[in-house]
Amino acid sequence: MTVAIGCDHGGYDLKMKLIAHFNENNTEYVDLGTHSTDSVNYAPIAKDVCDCVVGGKADFGILVCSTGIGMSIAANKVAGIRAACCSDYFSAKYTRLHNNANVLCLGGRVVGDGLAFEMVDVFLLSEFEGGRHQTRIDQIADIENERLAKG
Repeated sequence: MTVAIGCDHGGYDLKMKLIAHFNENNTEYVDLGTHSTDSVNYAPIAKDVCDCVVGGKADFGILVCSTGIGMSIAANKVAGIRAACCSDYFSAKYTRLHNNANVLCLGGRVVGDGLAFEMVDVFLLSEFEGGRHQTRIDQIADIENERLAKG
């Protein structure tokens, strides 16, 4: 498994701690920036991480900004991405189980390190349940492709 990870300046500290966590757990990753706490715009970094996921160079993406919200909004503009901004363990787990999310967005100023490690671990290890949830994922794809019938 390979994880693409990226952040803006507000998420830099947490991103670096997550990278250390990946190294401790032998998780392969691609670091797509930013590489300091200097102010940067988050949208291009979100796109780079999402392109890596959609292009098959990474299985999942992790994006970190101050709240996780901006990264989530930007990430969900990329076709094929289902990004979820989470700040609790349950949501991080069930966005994989039920929504088949492929990008987890975190707030570097919202969640502590220990919780972030737990959320990333459960996100990466939980498998999509399929079944009735697949119908919903298909409907999301239809919206993305502007094919969903009204009704």
